[in-house]
Amino acid sequence: MAADRTINPVLVEAIRGDTRESAHRGAVAVLDADGKRLVALGDIDRPVFPRSAVKLLQAIPLVEGGAADRLALDDEELAIACASHNGEPEHVAVVERMLAKAGLDFSALECGTHWPRLGPVAYALAASGREPNALNNNCSGKHAGFLCLACVLCDGVNLRQYAKDYVAPRHPVMRAVTEALEAATGYDLARAPRGIDGCSIPTFAIPLDRLALAFARVGTGTGLRPGHARAATRLRKAVARHPFMAAGNDRFDTTVMAALGERVYCKVGAEAVFCASFPERGLGVAIKIDDGNTARAAEVAMAAAIEAFVDLDDEEADVLRHLSDVTLRNWNGIEVGALRATSELRDGLDV
Repeated sequence: MAADRTINPVLVEAIRGDTRESAHRGAVAVLDADGKRLVALGDIDRPVFPRSAVKLLQAIPLVEGGAADRLALDDEELAIACASHNGEPEHVAVVERMLAKAGLDFSALECGTHWPRLGPVAYALAASGREPNALNNNCSGKHAGFLCLACVLCDGVNLRQYAKDYVAPRHPVMRAVTEALEAATGYDLARAPRGIDGCSIPTFAIPLDRLALAFARVGTGTGLRPGHARAATRLRKAVARHPFMAAGNDRFDTTVMAALGERVYCKVGAEAVFCASFPERGLGVAIKIDDGNTARAAEVAMAAAIEAFVDLDDEEADVLRHLSDVTLRNWNGIEVGALRATSELRDGLDV
């Protein structure tokens, strides 16, 4: 394998005292729905695994295929189909409700099991003497959506039997999901590098510029076939109405979308990929931090992108400022430094 000679710019830095302690390099693409590049910082042509950042795109067949209407899925259920949630009790209840509408329970989920990602929720579950199950998996809502999609694809076959191994690339559910992802990005996934995601579904490496294009299309409908455009709008509006379902307490995506409503749809993925749609501007954003630092660097970079392209009132600007220029404190509450967007990032977003 040839060495990667591209050196991406430093997008985010951690400061201790007056000294840079850490630097996080990465790439940022901002495109409109016609494919015009407004921002191209770093190597935006290198394919990267978007992981959970594309969950809304993966949920499009759930709506377009008629399952959402047939099962009378409400906005909370559609929102959690696009989510990487904390596994809080409210999330678990909504996923259970979705599965019940399909005539299934958590045993049909093939996403695997892990403890809730929010510490207090995990501690409470452990203190109750219970173990987590697949409902607590941050991807359980997405997988419940896949099972609901199977309801309309099974064509009279026993649903349990039909849905078995729905995570496999050749299963009709995954073929429908892959086709929607390919249509939105305009990228040939048959030739793309492929891996297995944390929740066991296929994941494809896609260039940042194609991911940004897809999210510009999500916000405008331009470049999507009519059924996909309607589905994307419905899903985006459902998340805006129920941003808690998208992630949960103490999470960037929920915080931002609760503050900004339909003006921003954003979704983080593992290994520091972040995608967003700014519908009022007709723009899509895709970010990748080279070192995979999701919880810190990717969030700061996305906050800076929102500041650059979304009109904010004073209260909204204050919310974003605390996300793009984070004060760091030690365990005694003493201010020790900052985590902030670099001038190189902010200048690159100033178009």
